[in-house]
Amino acid sequence: MRISDNIFPFFLLAFIIISGASSAFSNNDFLECLTLQFQKSNSESDSIYTPKNASYSSILQSSIRNLRPASNSTQRPIVIITPEHESQIQAAIYCSKKHGIQLKVRSGGHDFEGLSFVSETPFVLVDMRNLRSISIDTDKKTAWVQTGAALGELYYTIANKSRTLAFPAGVCPTVGIGGQFSGGGYGMMSRKHGLAADNIIDAKLIDANGRILDRESMGEDLFWAIRGGGGTSFGIVVAFKLKLVVVPEIVTVFNVTRTLEQNATHLVHRWQYIADKVEDDLMLRLFLTSFNSSITGQRTVGANFRSLYLGRVHDLLPKMREIFPELRVVKEDCIEMSWIESELHFNNLPGESLDILLDESVFSSAYTKGKSDYVRQPISKHGLKRIWEFLIEEGEGNAELQFSPYGGRIGEISESEIPFPHRSGNIFMIEYSVFWSAEENTESERHINWIRRLHSFMARYVSKSPRAAYVNYRDLDNGRNNIYRSTSYKQASVWGFRYFKNNFRRLVQVKTKVDPTNFFRNEQSIPPVSPW
Repeated sequence: MRISDNIFPFFLLAFIIISGASSAFSNNDFLECLTLQFQKSNSESDSIYTPKNASYSSILQSSIRNLRPASNSTQRPIVIITPEHESQIQAAIYCSKKHGIQLKVRSGGHDFEGLSFVSETPFVLVDMRNLRSISIDTDKKTAWVQTGAALGELYYTIANKSRTLAFPAGVCPTVGIGGQFSGGGYGMMSRKHGLAADNIIDAKLIDANGRILDRESMGEDLFWAIRGGGGTSFGIVVAFKLKLVVVPEIVTVFNVTRTLEQNATHLVHRWQYIADKVEDDLMLRLFLTSFNSSITGQRTVGANFRSLYLGRVHDLLPKMREIFPELRVVKEDCIEMSWIESELHFNNLPGESLDILLDESVFSSAYTKGKSDYVRQPISKHGLKRIWEFLIEEGEGNAELQFSPYGGRIGEISESEIPFPHRSGNIFMIEYSVFWSAEENTESERHINWIRRLHSFMARYVSKSPRAAYVNYRDLDNGRNNIYRSTSYKQASVWGFRYFKNNFRRLVQVKTKVDPTNFFRNEQSIPPVSPW
């Protein structure tokens, strides 16, 4: 059933309430409401922070990984709430609705556009940092994890329970569970076991009416939507139940870098023909950046082939000689280790204690702009050489392209199984990133223009109609909802079909059913339709 057959000609209802324009609203009214609701639920008020609190700034800044959005924003949250109990989230929802103020939810702070912690209108921030419990059932191979936990905590907890259980999600340990899993969750084992969202079997969600729902009580439509439909459009997910996967006790990794002088152009071109077709146990990921060659003294491009094989090195080497002999991987390039040790390896922390996965201070923040694309036909050598020119144009180490291969289990699942639609037919996904320091932030537009020019150039080589993008690499250049007036379905479709393709229609239907007043909203949240 197509949404256009049943709902149009209608317009999307934004219900954006301009809090600052309402004489009925004041910060004190909201705080009084929140304090009263906390008292009713016997909750302590030390989970409430206003700009007058000494800890307010440190709480706000502590988990922001991309400094760019906050540096451009004129709005800071009028209140930060760090709930320790579900009743405190219910109180925040109740008071936000009562006083007409926007509510935002933050898990790990990795949102590329900062939509979880900045806004163009006054807002309240619910920071999930204290809701991070994890319980593992090794017999049933399942786990419950609260959405304030980070990937590193989940991996650490699983590894302490079992050497042969794992979970297929991202690599960066500080990424929040809530954000990544609700948008898909791609990682080094995705070709073997699918995305994080593919392996969610239950959830606990608080809806716009403050009800606490599990899979059975929320219904299959809403459960479908929160597994890949993006965060915070439908409610606040408090916890996910995960199906864990079985991995070998020993896996093999290798990092092999080749420069332009070492035939990198040919290797990257060849990689495109095999990366999505190798056996599912092998992930051949590719990272591209430019730097000054220690041999020639000139700028060059390095192609880093970063790989995980779910098996031993003596099995991997014959496979590499067969499928990719040009790369010339040898035994000395390979390291055998446990799956959890590979997480340290891919974060450039080899030999460190596993406890470092729990230390978020190890991982720094930066000013950055990101974009994404999907490639369905190999990029020509001429196209690759133009990419090299773009990379060399930026400062050394300031820009990176990640080529992440698809195929395997990802492509075997139907595009409509969950909202994440990027399945069969994709060779690989591109993540574009450009970084700069605080000292360079006055020149931020130069870096942003660079990545936009590169993205524009790449249009001829990537997916079309729509030009697809990954919602977890959120990009407001793809389009946005209106803040102060309603948004038409046509306008929302500009970004909606890029992220979700035809699944966008069903997401709008679910949103209209579960949150018709658009309480949970941001610049790229799924909007409801209004039958007027």
